[in-house]
Amino acid sequence: MPSQRRCTGNEPAEVIVDSEDDGESGAESFLTDDELSYREGRDPAEDDDFQQDEEPVASPNQTRSLRGRGRKRSRSPLQAQPQPAASATSWRTERDPDVCPDPKRFIPARPPGHQLNSSSMYRPLDLFKLFFSNDAAQTVCQNTNKQAARNITKGKKYSWTDINIQEFFRYVGLTFFFALVKLNNTRDYWKKNSIFSVPFPANVMARDRYRAISWNIHMSDPEKDVENDRKKGTPDHDQLFRLKPLMDTVRDACKAFYHPRQVLSVDERMAHAGTAQHTKGKQTKCSFKLFVLSDSSNGYTWDFAVYTGKPQFPSGVGLAYDSVMSLIKSGYLGSGFHLFVDDFYTSPKLFKDLFSLNIGACGTYRDNRRGCPCSHSNALKKKDPRGSIRWIRDDPLVFVKWLDTHEVAVCSTIHQAFSGNTVQRRVKNQDGSWSTKSIPCPTPVMEYNKHMGAVDLSDQLIQYNSQHHKSVRWYRILFYHFLDIAATNSFLLHKELCREKQEVPMTYRAFLEELTAQLCGVTVTDLPAKVQGSHLPVAISNQTDPSRRASYGRKTCVYCRQTRQVNLSTPWKCKSCDVALCLIADRNCFEAWHS
Repeated sequence: MPSQRRCTGNEPAEVIVDSEDDGESGAESFLTDDELSYREGRDPAEDDDFQQDEEPVASPNQTRSLRGRGRKRSRSPLQAQPQPAASATSWRTERDPDVCPDPKRFIPARPPGHQLNSSSMYRPLDLFKLFFSNDAAQTVCQNTNKQAARNITKGKKYSWTDINIQEFFRYVGLTFFFALVKLNNTRDYWKKNSIFSVPFPANVMARDRYRAISWNIHMSDPEKDVENDRKKGTPDHDQLFRLKPLMDTVRDACKAFYHPRQVLSVDERMAHAGTAQHTKGKQTKCSFKLFVLSDSSNGYTWDFAVYTGKPQFPSGVGLAYDSVMSLIKSGYLGSGFHLFVDDFYTSPKLFKDLFSLNIGACGTYRDNRRGCPCSHSNALKKKDPRGSIRWIRDDPLVFVKWLDTHEVAVCSTIHQAFSGNTVQRRVKNQDGSWSTKSIPCPTPVMEYNKHMGAVDLSDQLIQYNSQHHKSVRWYRILFYHFLDIAATNSFLLHKELCREKQEVPMTYRAFLEELTAQLCGVTVTDLPAKVQGSHLPVAISNQTDPSRRASYGRKTCVYCRQTRQVNLSTPWKCKSCDVALCLIADRNCFEAWHS
């Protein structure tokens, strides 16, 4: 089980650096003061720029929030007046009673869980095609063929034949295979005459064919791309235009075939890339950021949005507020849900607006976030014993601070401040020995540690067997990430179905192995016999004129070119490998090549 994020107050700050624009980038760099703040993990629409005079506890959480305030920044008119803080004048302790609002009744719009027919049998490929349907594959194939024709017109030197749905799914199958069997370079999968040779990829698709598809994979219509690019710098320009056809299909499928349970979480996810954003403190150094809404019970990705790097806030409140409200659709979800977020998203305005939608929220918060209490009366101090609790209630909101190894600050509209919970901590005695001690723990902290981390669960599954490929085109990086989302959600649906039937589900790796085999049209067990039969000699040209069949469309034999001084042409090629090979009585290059 992947480790979940805990409330310790020592999470690393996030710094984002945009890469160079390749001419087709949807993540453009706008080095405004607001954008610089987002790079430092701060939201200028919610974080105050002034530093408090007194700080009883200088926790790492507070230090991160106050970093970089020495530089004066201009504010927009919407940010000119800070919002008032909570009106309570003194912090209360765990001995003071707290009464939280009545819990909202949980009324989901659909029965929680999968929305599939339980009596049907779903193979891994059937579940995957819920997200990557034949229609979606057909759209990708059409746009890929147009992109290839456009590139060849520009002078690209490679052979191209139009890709169809069957070949596209074989291409996806090989992509999953590369995630399961990792080599340093894609070309290594077609290496021959070596103890490190991997025979399967060459049996499915020729190396040059796989690379040509990778160079041209395209989700949108290239002709419409040109029209959209002409609108750069205007409100009509769509930065995510190249993603929209497939992205919308995957998002709609994520919501259609599953309905989340009561506990949700919103967090960012990094789609690995060779370019784009540099994120300090993250294992993935360069990545695209996505805001993800997940079911906390299993990590299912229910909805997501790609961060374009351009601060455009329809509400005028800020990125943190808008990213959450754009994902929370109460009309489609229902009411009574509980949302858990980290300190970047938490703000009194967001939590109160969610509360008005009958959605509770809980998350760590920053002391300089507008609307949070700044009273120092009876506040935590460094000399207070471990386990000390302070809280202030502001109508539905309760602000809780807890002293563990560091100060932890949590805000909630769901829980009361303290309900008698304790946690075990190892403490050092005066004689140098260690013992276990129970210390009080606020209810919001207990619940946050229990439920936050749903996005991390799916991130762990994705990172174990990621389909990442390096590419100079940003939208192709996200294409592979959409494959990751589809495969991970398919596996989670498989687990839901097995749990319902009281069956033992496959592991994630076993699920991917079955999916890979089914995409490639084979099975894991009888793979060699089936794949070997796919190597058949076929004519290079479908010439109908009998007088031209022997000479029309001939190509140089690849085996002759490698082994002989002269290059001999042939009208034959391998159906699977898509390479020209001699096949005559005294020169059987077809057999020699495949041996």
